[in-house]
Amino acid sequence: MDRFQEMQVFMAVAHDQGFAAAARRLGLSAASVTRAVAALEVRIGAQLLIRTTRAVQLTEAGQRYLEDCRRILADLQDAEESAAGSHADPRGQLTITAPVLFGDLYVTPVVVGFLEQYPQVSINALLVDRVVSLVEEGVDVAVRIGELPDSSQYAIAVGEVRRVVCGSADYLRRHGRPLHPEELDRARIIATSAIGQQRSWPFMAAGASMSVRLEPRMVVTANQAAITAATLGLGLTRVLSYQVADKVAAGELEIVLEDFELPPLPIHVVYQGGRKAPARVRSFVDYAVQALREHPALRG
Repeated sequence: MDRFQEMQVFMAVAHDQGFAAAARRLGLSAASVTRAVAALEVRIGAQLLIRTTRAVQLTEAGQRYLEDCRRILADLQDAEESAAGSHADPRGQLTITAPVLFGDLYVTPVVVGFLEQYPQVSINALLVDRVVSLVEEGVDVAVRIGELPDSSQYAIAVGEVRRVVCGSADYLRRHGRPLHPEELDRARIIATSAIGQQRSWPFMAAGASMSVRLEPRMVVTANQAAITAATLGLGLTRVLSYQVADKVAAGELEIVLEDFELPPLPIHVVYQGGRKAPARVRSFVDYAVQALREHPALRG
């Protein structure tokens, strides 16, 4: 194997945390993968992986080398694409990330439409409820919800979402519609640990912030479970507006306490490179920005 092939093998082993899994991904024998990594470590003169009976883990040197491999191979692909004129013809592998539910509801349709339009591009979508580092994890484009830290990355605003309290019409008819956050102490509450608000919900009242202590009847770890319980009439829950937009439109859920909501959260498409980004990145960013800006559920 040449050095670039060894890098690809090493990255696959690190990603899959195992030689056998990496071999299956690459279509190679486990023995050839093991030999490639061993040869790499001998040439570098450092141990890159700690091998156990169950999995492999990166050493500190291995983590640094993995980041360098991602950068070098990405630069190589960009150079090849540029030489082939693909900055005018998007092609190659694109990695994107978004929150799980937002990715399912809004980003996946964008990905499908983009792939139909650009048949020479393939996409790896990383849908996780954590902030993914574009540089360290080799991600090209991210959709972020919330205020962005200052960075060298490029960000384009595509919409905003609200933090809303909602319940079913049946629940509100049986238990009453709260007119002030303080009335939530008499309500049945479905809290979610996904946004870290199991025991209190913040609001705005008369221009000042306030927080309401809660005694939830039910606490779940996923927003979708809280939404389902609220739709079934168990109580009130607090989620992001895009997560319940379809149910509100269908009359399955109703929003309450709108006058006390916190300011909306912005949504951005974030990427690296600006105009120097490969065609596949720039084309996807343009496509995603237009599609997300046109979605009515993302207008606050």
